[in-house]
Amino acid sequence: MTAPEKWGPKVSSPDSDSSQSTGEAVEASPVDMIRVLVICVLGWAMPGLGHLASGRILRGTLFAVIILTLFVTGIALDGKIYEPERGMPLSYLATLGSAGIGLPYMIVRALGFGDGDIRSGSFEYGNTFTLVAGLLNMLVIFDAYDVALGRR
Repeated sequence: MTAPEKWGPKVSSPDSDSSQSTGEAVEASPVDMIRVLVICVLGWAMPGLGHLASGRILRGTLFAVIILTLFVTGIALDGKIYEPERGMPLSYLATLGSAGIGLPYMIVRALGFGDGDIRSGSFEYGNTFTLVAGLLNMLVIFDAYDVALGRR
């Protein structure tokens, strides 16, 4: 069993197309692009889900465990889940970073957690953990995109 068969099916590989050697761009069909879009949305909604949908079970599970552990640890360390605040332009970037984890961000917000306690000694560590979890998930979404296109 080769590595691609072991870790999940791949979509068509650009290397296997003869147009690659002539320098022409390889285009996926619209159906393939819809599948890629769905995989990316799933990857944003829940960390690792995009890889699981692509058949990369081990990779998706590892990403889910690592990113969700970072996020939950950040909340446990009294970290803040950012939301946009008027007059504070950098809060929009922090919100983008925090919201990068998808549904867990929305669930924590809806349950009233993630306000952070600035008096806590671990407040800044918690902020860092939650932001890194969201940003890392964004990178994982890019990886799921490449997997869905068959580049990886």
